Amino acid sequence: MAERVTLITGASAGIGMELARVFAANGHRLALTARRADRLETLASELVAKGSKKPIVIACDLEKADAGETIAAALAAEGVELDHLVNNAGFGVFGDAIERDRIAQIGIVDVNVRALTDLSLRFADQLIRNKGGLLNVGSVAGFLPGPGMAVYYASKAYVISLTEALRAELAPRGVRVTVLCPGPVPTEFQARAGVGSQHDTAVLNVSAAEVAREAYRGLMANKRAVLPGLGIKIVPFALRFFPRGFILAATSRFQRQRH
Repeated sequence: MAERVTLITGASAGIGMELARVFAANGHRLALTARRADRLETLASELVAKGSKKPIVIACDLEKADAGETIAAALAAEGVELDHLVNNAGFGVFGDAIERDRIAQIGIVDVNVRALTDLSLRFADQLIRNKGGLLNVGSVAGFLPGPGMAVYYASKAYVISLTEALRAELAPRGVRVTVLCPGPVPTEFQARAGVGSQHDTAVLNVSAAEVAREAYRGLMANKRAVLPGLGIKIVPFALRFFPRGFILAATSRFQRQRH
């Protein structure tokens, strides 16, 4: 039988790095992918020093159309199969969509939507065969319209919808499927997006390490969704009581305060 591994995308920083640490601490052998090979190698060395088996490192840019093929070929060359897939990679761009670079925003769709979908479907047969799990990283932003980060918010709405649908399809086949929906988390995301993180609401902030721990527990418990932190847990419920127009205006004001 092929050795089983957990593939984590976007593992070079932030939540992805913390997810790698949590999965490794719980005995999973990892396959790590991100653009920055040097950071992946540093993380791999850290995990080995803590007693984990050496992760498979796959330097890959998920914006590229052939990223799925690259990852699949690397795993096949190692003779491994997935029992868990963690689609963590993602990014956003702050500013009005019509004013920001179009190619950069299509890149958001490539990573947050296309690559996540590709990997989820590409490795579904392995997850079924190994009775494993799928963890897709969405965002509390997926419950809202997002003027000021329109494409990012829309991409996360897609992630939530797709993950919930895949859960219904894969559950009868023995696969756990969970969507992780964090709120503002202090990581490199803000700098890349051009967001002034000092304006994030402190009550919503949860550390990347705590997000990763809650995500792992939620996946293993087969929860439909994980919303780390008390402040985030009430957001989807509270949104039911406000008109969509009010939510749209409030989100727009909040986004502009973050710049």
